[in-house]
This record gives sequence, structure tokens and C-alpha cells, in this order.
Amino acid sequence: KMLAHRFLSSAVRLLEVAPKRQLIFNTAIVRRFTSSDDMADAQEIPTLPEGYKVPEVWAPKDMGGPFGGLNRPTAGSRTDDALPKGEHALQLYSLATPNGQKVTILLEELGVEYDAWIIKILQASQFSKGFVGANPNSKIPAMLDYNPEDKSADAKAASGEPIRVFESGSILMYLAEKYGKFIPTNTRAKTECMNWLMWQMSTAPIIGGGFGHFYKYAPVKIEYAIDRFSMETKRILDVLDRHLGGKDDGVVKDYIVNGEYTIADMAIMPWIRCVTNPEGYNAAKFLDTDSYTHVNAWVDRLMARKAVARGMKVNGFREGTLPERHSKSDFPPEDY
Repeated sequence: KMLAHRFLSSAVRLLEVAPKRQLIFNTAIVRRFTSSDDMADAQEIPTLPEGYKVPEVWAPKDMGGPFGGLNRPTAGSRTDDALPKGEHALQLYSLATPNGQKVTILLEELGVEYDAWIIKILQASQFSKGFVGANPNSKIPAMLDYNPEDKSADAKAASGEPIRVFESGSILMYLAEKYGKFIPTNTRAKTECMNWLMWQMSTAPIIGGGFGHFYKYAPVKIEYAIDRFSMETKRILDVLDRHLGGKDDGVVKDYIVNGEYTIADMAIMPWIRCVTNPEGYNAAKFLDTDSYTHVNAWVDRLMARKAVARGMKVNGFREGTLPERHSKSDFPPEDY
């Protein structure tokens, strides 16, 4: 009891002397050490909007912003629309966001034919019955393969049912293993490739749903949120810069996995470019990304590859991009 009162008194004194914007007092921690009576004497943390109280049970509401009226706390389809199907075995349903671009980069690097259909997420196309069948999580990209490698031993494939592949990292691994390219065969190198691929998958929500959302898309600018995710995004950039620059192992690298170009590079680069690109978060100055010299050189190295440049355009929604792709001839000869 005495320890709890000392903790509470110290916290309250800190609140009295520190500016609210510099101190967040975690009442949840205090509750672990004090009774409900003690809490009555404690000062609550500031709220935004002022006076907001966390309800006992959360209920959905329109949060504003470009995605506020789109998302719901439930899964499943909202329309009965089916997915279109082209002539090729690989059918991709995507959009040229970083998660979509990493897959189309790999497909262009592989040089295989595929149909790429645009999924307009702001029009809720990802909630159609067809798309939910390809990805129950209703997130792009999703892919259907009508010609899997083990078709003869797969009764469903033999009857014409495709293999569905969803989540961008899963699609990258599936395609790289299917065609035997851009994924190392050596155990150590392959493990390192998977390390960085999983690193990208785990950091994407910080860069996108965290920094990108609060810096660019949120209907209200929240200092704490922007500061929190700016710090994390810069830390992520520094992890990558140190790795490429050999600051920890003394080996400067052209590509992520021991200098070998792999799906790890294809997965990471679109998200890094989105941070700085004026058509993305346009935060180069804000985050001082010029200081990450090894990262910048690596991005330039990848963007100089014609297959990468093509892949960045597929399922695009801006001028100069390719909303749908159904043949290699959809790109002019000079793009190859």
C-alpha cells in the first residue's frame, strides 16, 4: 500500500510540472498498483477530443477521412460480384499500392504472362463475393493460379479449381518457389531472405497504417501519433541504412541478401519509396530521408531496372500507369 501511494504521488507531481504535450500518464499502469479509491485522487491523461471517455464496450462509428466510412469491424462480402478472369493461368487482383507493387515487380522480373485486374479499394471492390473468395481478409493483392505445379496430384486443380494465394509476402514466396527465381537455394541465404521479408511484413503497418495514416490521411493531426510513428519510421530507415551500408558487419551491399537480388528487395523497396514519393506520403523533407544515403542508392538501383519500373505501374490509378495488364504488349517496346 505504501509503495502504491509513493508511485501515485510521484506521478501526480510529474503531471503538475510537465506540459501535457510532453507527458502521457498511463492510468492503466497506476491501476495495477492502486485501488479504485486511490484512482479518484489521480489526474487522468489528456484526451483528444477533450472530454473523451473510453467506453466500456466499443461501438463502430464514422471516423471521417478517406477510409472512415469504408471500414467495418466485420468480415465477409457486401456484394455478389464475381471476379473477372483472363486467358492466363495467373490471375492477379490488386492495386498499385506498395503491397500490390511488390507482386507486380516480381511478375515482371519473372517475365511470365499474367492478367492483372485493378481492385478499386475506395469503391469497396475488395468486399465483393469474388474477391472475398480469393482473400477472406479483403485486402489486396490476391492471386489465383489455375495451373499449379502439382496439378496431377491435386483433385481440386484437376477439376479446374485454382489455388488461391493471398497476402503479398505469401504471393512472393509462392511465385519465387514456383519458378525457382529470386529466392536463394542455400539454407543460410534463404533464411536471411525470409528474415528480411518477414521484417518488411512486420514494419509495413508502422509505415502505412501508422505513419502514413496519421501524417497524411487522418482527418485530424495528432501530435503524439505523428511523433510516435515518425520515430518508428526513422528507426526502420536506419535499420535498413545500417544493413546496406555494412555498419554492423563491415560489408556494403548492393542488395539486401548478401548482394543477391531477391524478393526481399522487391518487398521492401515500394514501401520505402512511398515514404518519400510526392504521390505517396511525400515526407522526404519531414523525415530527412536524404540522410539515409545507402537506402537512397539502393532505391535508385532498383528503380533503374526496367522490370521494376513496369511493375510499379501495373494496376496504377494515376496518369502514366497501367490500370490493367493482360499481355507483355501492354507496355511499349522501350519499356523492356
